[in-house]
Amino acid sequence: MTDLLAARHPVVMGILNVTPDSFSDGGRYDDVDAAVAHATQMISDGAHLVDIGGESTRPGSDRIDAETELARVRPVIRELAAAGVPMSIDTTRATVAAAALEAGVSVVNDVSGGMADPDMGRVVADAGCPWVLMHWRGHSRGMNELAVYADVVKEVCAELSERADAAIAAGVAPDRIVLDPGLGFAKTAEHNWRLSAHLDAVIALGYPVLFGSSRKSYLGRLLAGPDGTPRPVDDRATASVASALLAVAAGAWGVRVHDVRETVDALRVWQATEACR
Repeated sequence: MTDLLAARHPVVMGILNVTPDSFSDGGRYDDVDAAVAHATQMISDGAHLVDIGGESTRPGSDRIDAETELARVRPVIRELAAAGVPMSIDTTRATVAAAALEAGVSVVNDVSGGMADPDMGRVVADAGCPWVLMHWRGHSRGMNELAVYADVVKEVCAELSERADAAIAAGVAPDRIVLDPGLGFAKTAEHNWRLSAHLDAVIALGYPVLFGSSRKSYLGRLLAGPDGTPRPVDDRATASVASALLAVAAGAWGVRVHDVRETVDALRVWQATEACR
């Protein structure tokens, strides 16, 4: 993963939710064999690593305990580690991150940006692994109430900068930090669009930027039918790919996606075009 942090090509992170209730694929991969098969397919389709999550962070979701989260992810991590699949762990808990790192993951993807668990910085610093710090203001149950900004771009950048400084103060090397603007987390659709349009401001903070818009509800609302019904989750791939491609063109280091093959195909077209400029 250290090589990926310095990669000049866009990094594709494939999403693997081993949960019964994630917004897009909850229940599809909560069986170990199904999860391993899907992760392997994503790597075959061109993903550079697989992001494994055992707790849903969809808006309004309730928390589970650490033991349940770990019981979901650890068997999958062990199987994939044995197969040589590069992985990140999508968790806000230091105990889960530590166990996942021991089991074979190489990256911590923390949607709370280190705010949910004060021990996370120590775990990451001790491991010397990359840490994705996402912009976050609170847990899923009440995060929509926190979507209040005078200037969402400036405030998200300022808060991400604070999280990066806190990580460094905890002993994490600056070259191990990745930032994520956190689309959909304490953000309205308008906030998501503004952050997407001004992603250069996040990139200007000086860290690699991971962008995650895949299949999110604001894309579904954009594609609503004549009766106003949002486009179903499983029918948002084209919009998700377009959003990811725009982010990479703006300078994002990587994209976190459900539809790996389609995203990789689009990025190859973009790269081939850029190579001829």
